[in-house]
Amino acid sequence: MNKRLSILTAAVLSLAAAQPVLAADKIALVVKSLGIGFFDAAHQGAQEAAKELKDVEIIYTGPAKATAEGQIEIINSLIAQNVKAIVISANDPDALVPVTKKAMARGIKIISFDSGIRKDGRLMHLAPSSNVLIGEKLVKMAEQAGGRNAEIAVLSATAQATNQNTWIGEMKKVLAQPAYSGMKLVSVVYGDDQTDKSYREAQGLFKSHPNLKVVVAPTTVGVAAAGKAVQDEKKIGQVFVTGLGLPSEMAGHVKSGAVKSFAIWNPIDLGYSSIQAAYAFVKGTAKGTPGEKISLGRVGTVTLDKDGEAAMAEPFTYDASNVEKFAKFF
Repeated sequence: MNKRLSILTAAVLSLAAAQPVLAADKIALVVKSLGIGFFDAAHQGAQEAAKELKDVEIIYTGPAKATAEGQIEIINSLIAQNVKAIVISANDPDALVPVTKKAMARGIKIISFDSGIRKDGRLMHLAPSSNVLIGEKLVKMAEQAGGRNAEIAVLSATAQATNQNTWIGEMKKVLAQPAYSGMKLVSVVYGDDQTDKSYREAQGLFKSHPNLKVVVAPTTVGVAAAGKAVQDEKKIGQVFVTGLGLPSEMAGHVKSGAVKSFAIWNPIDLGYSSIQAAYAFVKGTAKGTPGEKISLGRVGTVTLDKDGEAAMAEPFTYDASNVEKFAKFF
């Protein structure tokens, strides 16, 4: 009896060993081009999501140069590999649509992040933030730097820059609220996203407005140039700079004291959130319908608008406590 039981047990164990292990769902993260620190950080976040979800394998890829043609070639290759989902930061919102439609016809879930694909070429677009959240964040950081009664000025890119003008408009809405009644926007100037011109415009603001406390630059070029101007004009402690900047360019200005804090999207969270969203589509818990709520794991929950778009969060704050860490990435 014991011998028969031993033989039966051995047979069962052999059969179990012969059964294939359930394969992980392959989700491809396709970036604009390889070798960019921002996307390497997004890849790190994607891997964090995969580790948390347990049954996901990340394929990280992108063209050598940031072209639509390069991404189209990669997507065709991924279709042949039968991946479950493709998460992509698009080099062109329109040119990728035919190949992403082809992928979706094969059952592959297409999510765009960071830089979107046209609505009919994907199921969802995850933007890093929204115009309203950016406007609110810029005013909050200006108040934290200069106080509730600060005179502030904006150093923008070009006068025609749609995103910059939208963010400045949102800032004005926030400043019109009773909570910010003590703050005064004294000037908006334009550095045309040129370092030299932005630097000179910042110097001009110091001369024109002797009581100026904060320069807000919602442009990575302008915010770094203004930080340098504060240092060179020996205005540290008198005038502070904040805005949207890259940690690698702003770490020195934070260290000097010209900048208390600045913001930009957190690429690690963006990569993590994008994979979480793609996983929901792969598992069928998300469909992409307007008003649908989609979980982004530890980052929270987003709601899709009528165009299948959602904003991850307000821009991430960088200061002396974390800027050196992120400066290694981008």
